[in-house]
Amino acid sequence: MAANAAKYSRFYVTEVEDGDVLDDETSLGEGPTTDEGIVELFPEDEDTERRSDRHQSTITSENNFALYEKDLENQPRISAFLSSIAQYDSSPPNPNTIRGAKGTDRKNKQKKVKLGTFLGVYLPTVQSILGVILFIRLPWAVGVAGVGQAFLCMFICCLCTFIAALSLSAIATNGVVPAGGPYFLISANLGPEFGGATGIIFYLAHTFSVSLFVLGAIELLVVYIAPEMVLFGSITGNADVLYNNMRVYGTILLILIGLVVFLGVRFISIVGVVSLVLVLISCVSVYAGAFYPTPRVWICTLDGVALQGQISCSSYNYSDVSELYQNITTRYCHPSDPYLRQAFNGTTYMKNDEWLIEPVCMIGVPGLTATNTINENAAPMYLQEGEVKPGQKGEGIQVKATIDADFFILVGILFNAVTGILTGSSRSGDLKDAQKSIPMGTILATLTTSLLYLSCVLIFGGTIDGFYLRDQLGDSSSLPIAMLAWPTKWIVLIGAFVASTACALQSLTSAPRVLQAIANDNLIPFLKIFGTVGFRGEPTFALFLTMALAELGVLIASVDHVAPIITMFFLIKYLIVNLACALQSLLKAPNWRPRFRFYHWSVSIFGALLCLVLMFFSGWYFAVAALIFTGAVYKYIEYGGAKREWGDGLRGLDLQAARYSLLRLEEGPPHTKNWRPQVLVLCKLDDNLIPSQPKLLSFASQLKAGKGLALVYSVLKGKYSDSAQKLNKARKHLKRFVNDRKVEGFCKVIASSNITEGLSYVIQGAGLGGMAHNTLVVTWPDSWRKKTSWHLFVSLIRMAAISELAVLVPKGINWFPSNSDQAKGNIDVWWIVHDGGLLLLLPFLLKRHKVWKNCSLRIFTIAEVDDNSIQMKRDLEKFLYQLRMQAEVHIIEMPDSDISAYTYERTLIMEQRNDLLTKLRLNKSEAKGDVQNLIARSFSRRSSNVAVRSSPSLSTISLVSQNSQQETMGGGATTEPLEPLSPKLSSPKTPHATGESQVGVAGTPGLKDVDDDTSSLTSSFGGDMDDEPKSSLLASHTNVPVAGHSPFQSGARSVNEGVSLLTAGTAINAPKENNVKRMNTSMKLNELIVTTSHDSALVIVNLPSPPHTKGEEENYMEYLEVLTEGLQRVLMVRGGGREVITIYS
Repeated sequence: MAANAAKYSRFYVTEVEDGDVLDDETSLGEGPTTDEGIVELFPEDEDTERRSDRHQSTITSENNFALYEKDLENQPRISAFLSSIAQYDSSPPNPNTIRGAKGTDRKNKQKKVKLGTFLGVYLPTVQSILGVILFIRLPWAVGVAGVGQAFLCMFICCLCTFIAALSLSAIATNGVVPAGGPYFLISANLGPEFGGATGIIFYLAHTFSVSLFVLGAIELLVVYIAPEMVLFGSITGNADVLYNNMRVYGTILLILIGLVVFLGVRFISIVGVVSLVLVLISCVSVYAGAFYPTPRVWICTLDGVALQGQISCSSYNYSDVSELYQNITTRYCHPSDPYLRQAFNGTTYMKNDEWLIEPVCMIGVPGLTATNTINENAAPMYLQEGEVKPGQKGEGIQVKATIDADFFILVGILFNAVTGILTGSSRSGDLKDAQKSIPMGTILATLTTSLLYLSCVLIFGGTIDGFYLRDQLGDSSSLPIAMLAWPTKWIVLIGAFVASTACALQSLTSAPRVLQAIANDNLIPFLKIFGTVGFRGEPTFALFLTMALAELGVLIASVDHVAPIITMFFLIKYLIVNLACALQSLLKAPNWRPRFRFYHWSVSIFGALLCLVLMFFSGWYFAVAALIFTGAVYKYIEYGGAKREWGDGLRGLDLQAARYSLLRLEEGPPHTKNWRPQVLVLCKLDDNLIPSQPKLLSFASQLKAGKGLALVYSVLKGKYSDSAQKLNKARKHLKRFVNDRKVEGFCKVIASSNITEGLSYVIQGAGLGGMAHNTLVVTWPDSWRKKTSWHLFVSLIRMAAISELAVLVPKGINWFPSNSDQAKGNIDVWWIVHDGGLLLLLPFLLKRHKVWKNCSLRIFTIAEVDDNSIQMKRDLEKFLYQLRMQAEVHIIEMPDSDISAYTYERTLIMEQRNDLLTKLRLNKSEAKGDVQNLIARSFSRRSSNVAVRSSPSLSTISLVSQNSQQETMGGGATTEPLEPLSPKLSSPKTPHATGESQVGVAGTPGLKDVDDDTSSLTSSFGGDMDDEPKSSLLASHTNVPVAGHSPFQSGARSVNEGVSLLTAGTAINAPKENNVKRMNTSMKLNELIVTTSHDSALVIVNLPSPPHTKGEEENYMEYLEVLTEGLQRVLMVRGGGREVITIYS
């Protein structure tokens, strides 16, 4: 029951082996569990009497719900469901609390203490935001940018994070926030693709934050705290030596904190609290020092620029030069100091051993009592590397700029000072009321730190001189902010070092867990290995990968170079948070009901744009690389097919976009230029509910180069109420085949007591508004002679015509190429009648698919006797040129020959078979017996006579069938004149022309052929005849040649020759004139097509109109069969009654 309740969220209960650890995605809390690890609603230690009472109550309650007893078999009762939801706990489970963990007992488990807003969100967020940038880079930024621009820069950064905090608060209060924090929030609102991409960005941001904090800690250590630890020589004025020291000591520190995380030391959270306390004490000491009235820190300067080496400003105590050289223990800021004279000899400051500008000592920290300091620091002084003043290169031992600086470079560095606002959402599982604590704690923390940073800009600009602020690496004295502190600089130095180390430790702890969550979601399959945990429940492989990536950042060795990289990651993250909030606000989905009300979509859009602008202005190359990386991850997840559905906002966006587009499309039919085949594919399922012709789906996929809609439907016979499970199973099979063949569209299976009616409903009701289908795709029924499938086929063609749908009928679908094949040869279009251009559009669309792209297009059209073939070819070539199509054009002249005897014979056989079946509309057992009896009687009549009445007309033939007339009329022999045939039916060499009498033989002419062919249909009436190949059946029963051979190759036979062939049995009526004409057209076209296109990759030909009267359906099928005989792959096409192609742009 708990598992049923758990399925309503994205977090599921899973089985837990002994010693395994549940991750954030598989926890329902730390309540009682069963042996399988499933959370119990009712603990085992409950006494038996209470269990019995509860069971009795349940029975009574279920009796009250007898009306819904079927529902209760599959769904939990409301009380049980609510109980399980109330027990849901989003906090990550402690591995020691799961039964079976080593050395633990569930009964000894202590209930986890939930935190409020102050301890759970506010303080952790403040501790995460206040970091090393505040201490080692913010004073330098003020000195370079001036108070005004530094304040603006810091304000922009704070504004960006504040807007992101508002958006985050709205998202986080829109329902329960499970453990997973920002990664879950983005996934739930923008989909698994965005969630996975953002998760990777979130992971990389935390990973390189480890590098930033480690480098900051080492810079504090070797430059300010313990300079005697320096390796490779002095670091004063030598940035390369400093960077090498940072690489060595940074790697050592990274290994140490990695070892701490690997061993699973549990005081990491305590370290965070300690570091926060030290940071707050440091900030208080800075504020106190700002108001301390005594000036501090005398610094030796030359021309307003600080000098390297921490030169003493004490009184000059040496009397002569010799004493100076013998006792150089201290360097003094005096014109006579030999160190200074040597350093600046030959520079613009000394000429002929005389100082042009003498070095002087200046106060580095005059304090707020010096009212002119803030005015002097108001103007910006952006420097390029090696400069001491704008456009002035440094000389001697002057403190020079180590990097280029401008406003947006400062943004890239300082933005790292305000990151960390997502900490509260990451702790949602530890909060008493996450929906209350997250917005309140996050916004208060953001406002507090923003106020702190902005006030620090003003304090630094008003209390520290500019030349001292611009000393980025402490070459002239100690850390400026430390020298400002009261009562001692060590409060800030130690506090900043501990804070940087603690932040590195926490980032190295959280980053592997983010990667583990992504790996467990299986969004990126090759990351699955990083979802495993070690013996202490830590994601070991993810930790090692994180350390390796962090080491890359440490090897960069410069805080100023690592910071912009992290800035890009955080800006992308905040951009996506703002987009998620704006998207949900604009869509106004029913589920978008955040408790936090102080947000607006326009503010979120502004925040997203602000993030994007800052990305490109602070480093467009980093921005482009970060966006490309994010897009690549998104497309990878999308290509792999994210299997999770999280009710995200993008699905709502898709719905809104589809709704808007559908309403617009309803205004009228699409323009010819916008027409595309929106195909409705009728797919037949076999007894196992598997598509019997999967290549039909491949063909639909290949046709979708037109980017239209594809609907795949199947109809099962039966009642819907009795077929729910069967329909669901069939739909899953069909969906799998559709996906495997990359059909872009939708599939559905419906039930109907009558298949024809069900298909009629599909044709009428499939699609939605302007996205309804306009083309019907149905396969040719290969066994139509043996079954009654021709009824359904013709009905579909008729329904399509009534609905004004185009029709595509692939014949020989099993010979069509699959999506992995490569068709070669020609696509031959036999353009017989104009159908709106669909016949020409289809090969163009097919050739856009990789299967058909190597095929050549040939277009054949038929010229009549009066047509100018040469002009037709020119006109067709011009038309194709205007259509921007390349094709080889052929004009075929159809011979105007007489109708052959073979055509007459085949038409006669067709009508006889149809007449016979019409007379035998009995039940299956009776039909089988009567057909076989009739066939047996036909063999016994082969020796009887036939009476033939001569006709005075040369164009009329009369055949008398005594036996057949007796059977049909029940009387004696009668004669019936045949309908006059067309003059073309009489050959000049017939016996009529020579005056010879016609002699017939008693019996039915050709009845063996008719009966044998008819008997092949008895299977549809209950017969059990074996299936013969169609070519064999035609060759033996109707004298039709096998594939690739034309009956015309043996020469035309006259009507008399045909009659002589029919003198083996009972005389029958001559075929109808219209039937003979249609058969003649089919056979002539087939001869031309087979002769020219028998080896083509695909033949596309017009599909004739279906018959409008009953009784002609089988004849229609026979014509189509004759038309396409001898061809392996044929696509019969019928237009929908409108133009679908145009020459205009």
